[in-house]
Amino acid sequence: MTSSGFAPSSSLESQSLYGCRRLDLAGRVLEIDAPAFDFDSFAEVATPLLHGLGMTVLSQELNADLHVWLVDFEGCQLLLKGEHYSGLLWLEGLADSEETLAYLAQQLAQVIIR
Repeated sequence: MTSSGFAPSSSLESQSLYGCRRLDLAGRVLEIDAPAFDFDSFAEVATPLLHGLGMTVLSQELNADLHVWLVDFEGCQLLLKGEHYSGLLWLEGLADSEETLAYLAQQLAQVIIR
């Protein structure tokens, strides 16, 4: 694996760290399989995911047990949320985000993010 968190293309299948757990288009939620994280290591898990998907962080909010980052993907704003007690990581779509969430789920299903 390279320092950026991506695996060389020759070992894509065996090096996958991120994947699509569940997509709920009606609820505009994309649950993501990701490495384990805790309160202090959320950024270490979230940053390679966002970089690999080509997303930009617009703002970050920290609650008692929930990280909430407003991110942009090609003009579509989403919320990346991580709850460290349960270890869940997900994207929530804002208005008109269903197509973007479906595309991102497809990208994660193709194991392109390491």
